[in-house]
Amino acid sequence: MRPQRTSISSTWTMASHMADCQLFGLDAGSHHAVSVAFHSGNTLLLLLALRALTGALWRSTLVAAVFALHPLHVESVAWVAERKDLLSTSASLVALWAYACHARRPGWRRLAIVAIAFAAGLLAKPMVVTLPFVLLLLDWWPLDRARTTKPAALVTEKLPLFVLAAAVSTLTFVVAANTGSVASLDVFPFPARLANALVAYCRYVGKALWPVRLAIFYPVPPSWPPVEVLAATLVLVGITGSTLVARRRHPYLVVGWLWFVGTLVPVIGIVQAGDQAMADRFTYVPLVGLAIATVWGLAALARRRPTATRIAQAGALAVLGALAIATHRQLATWRDSTTVFTHAVALTADSWLAHHNLGMALAKRGDIDSAAGEFAAAIRLRPSYADAHYDLGVALLRERKPDEAVAEFTRTLDLDPHHADAHQALGNLLVQRGLTADGLVHLSDAVRFDPADASKHYNRGVALLQNGGTADAMAEFTEAVRLQPDLAEAHGNLA
Repeated sequence: MRPQRTSISSTWTMASHMADCQLFGLDAGSHHAVSVAFHSGNTLLLLLALRALTGALWRSTLVAAVFALHPLHVESVAWVAERKDLLSTSASLVALWAYACHARRPGWRRLAIVAIAFAAGLLAKPMVVTLPFVLLLLDWWPLDRARTTKPAALVTEKLPLFVLAAAVSTLTFVVAANTGSVASLDVFPFPARLANALVAYCRYVGKALWPVRLAIFYPVPPSWPPVEVLAATLVLVGITGSTLVARRRHPYLVVGWLWFVGTLVPVIGIVQAGDQAMADRFTYVPLVGLAIATVWGLAALARRRPTATRIAQAGALAVLGALAIATHRQLATWRDSTTVFTHAVALTADSWLAHHNLGMALAKRGDIDSAAGEFAAAIRLRPSYADAHYDLGVALLRERKPDEAVAEFTRTLDLDPHHADAHQALGNLLVQRGLTADGLVHLSDAVRFDPADASKHYNRGVALLQNGGTADAMAEFTEAVRLQPDLAEAHGNLA
């Protein structure tokens, strides 16, 4: 995938990737093995935390097994870039485990462990800001602390966690807004966000129960049909109302459901960051809530009839087997970038991002003609997508169609005047055509918008040298060598 230009730093996540590179270099298999190890560790932590919270070994084991095998979690594990899901969940589960110990024997040391683990989770991925609210749910069930402790006291002991959550939420929003990652209300109005959120909740439930047609990217449609939005609203109200009605006899239903609904709030799209309508990776923690409600609910039904227990056990094994098979098939689509985006295009033909990233994968393999077709498809779906115009220009240039490439680079800059790569590509083409002065304007802009890229300083230096600016050219070559000491061409021009 083409990297995002801006992102919110995740300290622990970056440290994890750096450690992988130190230990294994760029061996992809080893990086994936580390992610699998984290997912396995999270499965064990979930089992231990649920066992400590509920005292129910087999039900906790079944929830952990669903967590381990569900196809919705393939994206978080198979996509190395989503290491942040794994790390933040590890920290959150440690916090849950420590909180269970605190509930049995209250003390500030255990609460301190909860706070430290929570802070570590936030350093990996801010999505875990909902953990304090999950702890309040657990106070009601299964810990039943509300009977012995005043609600105000339960909230007060978590005030440091709420402060952390508020601070990180604010910082995350400010950084995302300042970097252009958050869609404005002019671009994506609130009614459209609410409609997408309501439909997304129902789609998440559907994919949890019947995990088929899973893709790396689900585009936001121009609009959701009003009938679909109304149906989604009725379903959500019905489920929420049913769990609330049954809260006294079956508290795990409302706790599991609110766990699911609440932990999805940061990514449900009310504050829209990114272009996705939903994402499989967002379910990594929320799915646990649905699993808890389902497993404990079925266990309660099975207890009513002796024969139902064996049926439930056989059914559980069958479900886990089906999940394992579905996950194995889903893993096949993640073999490489070409397979994952070919699969995404097949499932979401209107996904401009899937077409674009498939084009990037094909170009990397040398299939330039097919890549150009995918870039063109992305442009047809989203004409204002600057990166697709740029990459189509690069493909046309490799196909020796410079005039068409110039048109695409020019269109890129019309859409995004700060696109440093497009400035560099257009500048180089103009210099090659003898229009050195015009080319230097674009090459200077390329350096201005991306001063940390050695190649941009080098190319500007070459143009300056051709234009007679020897001293300035030497300065550019020197800067290029400083940024990239192994850039042989720059060394050659300095010799």
